Amino acid sequence: MKKYGVITIGDSCVDMILRGKDIVPEFNQKEKIFDDYNIVMGGSTLIFASQCGRLGLKTVVAGKTGKDPFGKIIMDTLKRSNVCTDYMTMSEELKTGVTVALCKEHDRAMLTYNGTIDAMKPEDIPWDALEQSKHLHIGSYFLLKSVQKKFPDMIDCIHKNNGTVSLDTNWDPEEKWESGLKDILPKIDIFFPNENEAMAITGESTAEKAIDVLKSVIPVVAVKLGANGAITYYQGKSGFFESIDVPKVDAVGAGDSFDAGFVYGFITGEDMDTCTRMGNITGSLNIRGEGGTKTQPYYDEFKQYL
Repeated sequence: MKKYGVITIGDSCVDMILRGKDIVPEFNQKEKIFDDYNIVMGGSTLIFASQCGRLGLKTVVAGKTGKDPFGKIIMDTLKRSNVCTDYMTMSEELKTGVTVALCKEHDRAMLTYNGTIDAMKPEDIPWDALEQSKHLHIGSYFLLKSVQKKFPDMIDCIHKNNGTVSLDTNWDPEEKWESGLKDILPKIDIFFPNENEAMAITGESTAEKAIDVLKSVIPVVAVKLGANGAITYYQGKSGFFESIDVPKVDAVGAGDSFDAGFVYGFITGEDMDTCTRMGNITGSLNIRGEGGTKTQPYYDEFKQYL
């Protein structure tokens, strides 16, 4: 029996969320007042891991934080979510990554200090934990530059030990959509793009054309449609499920929480329709609170929506 259900490489950062109607700053020393703020654990893979841990999956993250107050927020949040932090280290030489999210009612802009987001090096990869994991989730592909070239070896390690792999690239800040991505896509078992990412990755002009390309090389493609839900393509079939209607605070981390709900269903043996529905549950419930983890459901709440 495997020791872990899920393993991921941590893109360690916190989200500093600033909220207001006129949140756009102006230079020339102009001062503006915003309505509210919060500082919470961020990072695509950390938010994913948090939701997996809350659903009861034995989840482990390998990563680094700074030995600073932001690093403590990350470690405390992961532990509250029942995530194993044995492979997380706190460094006095590094500053924890920070994303400043400027949020207005229907949109947001983000500024990111990389810090510990890309702190993991090839020599830091815990191969022993990989061998003992059922599933590897790769997120923040374009931000984790230091270990990018090792992803093929990590995928091979998981597959050699009868595990599976999912990928959520997130957006490419350079908008090049390269860095070896097309070489690893055929190795992936589940791909989690949104519509815009699917088009950018494939170079196709419509979501439908992009999805046709992706589903021809990847066994499971689950496309996130934001408030409209998600649709999954598998073995020539598709299954669509709407999101759950809940009060919306913000959508930070909703896609990562969707990934976690889907993976939970996948590695516990559910069919693809049920996996999609589970992803929509965790993704939808995420938006009830500020940041990516505040309202992520634990299993008892999650099962009520099933």
